[in-house]
Amino acid sequence: MTTHRTEGPPSTPGTGAPVHSTPLTERALAPDLARGMMLLLIALAHVPWFLYDAPAGLAMLHPDQGNPADRIAQVLTLIVVDARTHTMFGFLFAYGIGQMYARQRAHGTHDQDARRILRTRHLWMLALGAVHALLLWQGDIIGTYGLIGLLMVPLFLHRTDRALKAWTAVLLTAGALFTALSVLASLVAPTGAPAVNAADMQRASIAETGYLLSAAVRLPTWLFGLGSGLLSLALPTVFLLGLLAARHRFLEDPARHLPLLRRVAVLGIAAGWIPGLVLGLQHVGVLDPVYGPAVAAVHFYTGIFTGVGYAALFALLAHRLAARGRGPRLPVRALAALGRRSLSGYLAQSLVFAPLLAAWGLGLGVHLSSWSAVLVAAGTWLLTVLAAYLLDRAGRRGPAEVLLRTLTYRRANRPVRTTGAREEAPTSGS
Repeated sequence: MTTHRTEGPPSTPGTGAPVHSTPLTERALAPDLARGMMLLLIALAHVPWFLYDAPAGLAMLHPDQGNPADRIAQVLTLIVVDARTHTMFGFLFAYGIGQMYARQRAHGTHDQDARRILRTRHLWMLALGAVHALLLWQGDIIGTYGLIGLLMVPLFLHRTDRALKAWTAVLLTAGALFTALSVLASLVAPTGAPAVNAADMQRASIAETGYLLSAAVRLPTWLFGLGSGLLSLALPTVFLLGLLAARHRFLEDPARHLPLLRRVAVLGIAAGWIPGLVLGLQHVGVLDPVYGPAVAAVHFYTGIFTGVGYAALFALLAHRLAARGRGPRLPVRALAALGRRSLSGYLAQSLVFAPLLAAWGLGLGVHLSSWSAVLVAAGTWLLTVLAAYLLDRAGRRGPAEVLLRTLTYRRANRPVRTTGAREEAPTSGS
């Protein structure tokens, strides 16, 4: 069984060349199952942005009106989806970094080369995110993860467990203080106008009828989000938690951590769902919305705990499936297939949503309401599940994964060169 380190990642000198990404047959079920399911939540989180002709209400970009089906869709989305998916994927992103680094070191790759592989990968993610934002979607998160990887890996990859826990506590405390200040500010500031202005800014490129002009709006909006993703502290916090979890193989070996996983799942999800329910009821007018901005600030902060709680929940589910002693059934295999191609699945959503729903495309978003937008999101996600399953049956990776893998490892197969008296593994492209 793999040794579980408590004081940082492997540090013994390596002697081998960088190895390529993990074969599909060797991947753990829990992270891929989580990614596959969470892509549905990402679709549900993004599709309200395309209701560009509907006035935004109290919370996020959800319309301030609708029939009972619309209101139910809005409340459920606020509870389960909004401010949760980015932290869940941020946790899984960091977990994947820990897996990737450990695999490189286990195969004898020099520490410097393994870190260079990560740096190259994150640079290409940042570039891919910029292209995605310019062409289709200003809310791109790929570039944000790439930027966080570029900044956080050099600072924290080799820190001890104690240091990671201490810095997590620091970031959680800072986030709590920032949330408290936001709550206090909302109690003394007028409500209404800031939320509408934020909604107008986010929807500007979607409501623009000219494609070139929409692209000119999308890129600056994405750049603003790139910085806010770091300054909010939510993603850096879950990044540290993901690194720590990867060292102890929480998702790959859940049987060793069942009590902790159960506590994290129950408490983490409850911590986010309770303020989400309050915010949802305020949004639809069941509760007095006077404290809506204050609840929204708490709702965003608790997304840290809910995102990690979701990851723990899928680890428990994977453990239960493994305990049955038989292979996963078709729905689970299909979800995991999408999780293994999550980058392609994520980009595929933009390829559907933007041309069909934005004003510069067919403009169908103007005809949707909250409940019908949910159907579009779910239908798009089901198509990506089917496509991923067919690719899995054919033994093929997703196209975006192939592209990123090629760019990351493009020079890893160059001959080993000798510098001075020692040989070094190839480093460029790593």
